[in-house]
Amino acid sequence: MSSHRPLIPLLEADPELGEGLAPADLAAATRSVGVHPRTLDPGPWQPLDEQWPVPPTLGLLVLEGVVTREILFAGRTTTELLGAGDVLRPWEDDVQFDPLPFGVAWHIHEPTRVALLDARVALATARWPVLAGTLSRRHVRRARSLAFQLAIAQLPRVDDRLLVLLWALAERWGRVAPEGVRLPLALPHRTLATLVGARRPSVTTALSGLARDGLVERTEEGWLLHGDPSEVFPGRLHTPVPARVAAEALGL
Repeated sequence: MSSHRPLIPLLEADPELGEGLAPADLAAATRSVGVHPRTLDPGPWQPLDEQWPVPPTLGLLVLEGVVTREILFAGRTTTELLGAGDVLRPWEDDVQFDPLPFGVAWHIHEPTRVALLDARVALATARWPVLAGTLSRRHVRRARSLAFQLAIAQLPRVDDRLLVLLWALAERWGRVAPEGVRLPLALPHRTLATLVGARRPSVTTALSGLARDGLVERTEEGWLLHGDPSEVFPGRLHTPVPARVAAEALGL
């Protein structure tokens, strides 16, 4: 079930979108660009079943909350984690591979607010091109995040994949505390496994090992990360490049 309410100023709901506008333009855009907010309740989400108050022409902007998009392909599941600032078009999954078609499943992990980016927002991007630029950066950021997630999945050890993932998530969702960095994402082991390309039992074992090493700690709200990643990662992840490969890379 979901709910919506009257228009709210887009640039008050997401002030970063207005960065780069001159003060007068920022004030005008804040007054002019209103969006319909919608609250999505936790649980499986079927975007195609939603009845939007207006057509979300440009997509949905996540204002707060946590959403996952899962791709089920060849018997395996891959997960993308989404949150505040991400732009979605969840009714479009048009990249198909006929020999092995895939399925897509969405899940809302906590009450999540989205803003409908409708035709009025599209017209506003023509009047204030800075808005188009900031929305475009959101798409690029999402693509780069997926590319980094792919790189994490290439690490040979599951515990290293998880440690890098948790610290990467902490860059976006974490809060510095006296005892470490708190990551308020209570994701189940199954979701962590599909984020790093591993099996759930392997993730459970790896997390236990990281906890024994004093690097991570489970909390009621998510995770507590210990240590300094600039000191932890070089020793765990650095693999010397063979001299011959380095010379070839330099053209020597």
